Amino acid sequence: MSPTTIKILIADDHAIVRTGFKQFIADESDMEVLGEAASGDEVIRAVRDTAFDVVLLDIAMPDKNGIDTLRVIKQLRPSQGVLFLSTYPEAQYAVNLLRAGANGYLMKDAAPEEIIRAIRTVARGHRYVSEGTADLLAQKLDQPGDEPIHEQLSEREFQVFCKLAQGRTPTEIADELHLSVKTVSTYRARVLEKMHLKTNADLTLYALKNGLIS
Repeated sequence: MSPTTIKILIADDHAIVRTGFKQFIADESDMEVLGEAASGDEVIRAVRDTAFDVVLLDIAMPDKNGIDTLRVIKQLRPSQGVLFLSTYPEAQYAVNLLRAGANGYLMKDAAPEEIIRAIRTVARGHRYVSEGTADLLAQKLDQPGDEPIHEQLSEREFQVFCKLAQGRTPTEIADELHLSVKTVSTYRARVLEKMHLKTNADLTLYALKNGLIS
């Protein structure tokens, strides 16, 4: 392997998806898949042990979702390139994940040529956004007050919001995020206030309507 070869970790809980990515990456002479991971915890162990140039990461992962996994990756290796490949449309997650430190966001059904281009961009230390994500960012600059309510949340608030919407208890969230239950309750109150909602059920309904959970 050449010193200039782009070293890649593919993280997805579906083996068939990992295989598909590996097949078209294998055609690129300047890239090599050095590892695979099927859960958030496996991703973290791999990143801790190996210096990858790019981690291809899904949002919906066992153990830790992509958002939580991204946070830990950036703590372990702040300059680690992370490119999200997801089934969730850009409008739902892209902006929040870019704010949280992701280096790019693409739909899984993007053309292989675009995924390869994105990998090379992230490996060079740049951010990659699709045309759709670029349009979203431009709209937010033009109409800063019109973004969906969940995009007004801070990174940590959005993280807590997603977990509450999935039915996690404050104690479970506290354990997963290494926070106190009191701190989680404070975030919960802040999220409900910002989103003009009253209960966890309201958060779940909002997340379902906006495609943030399935």
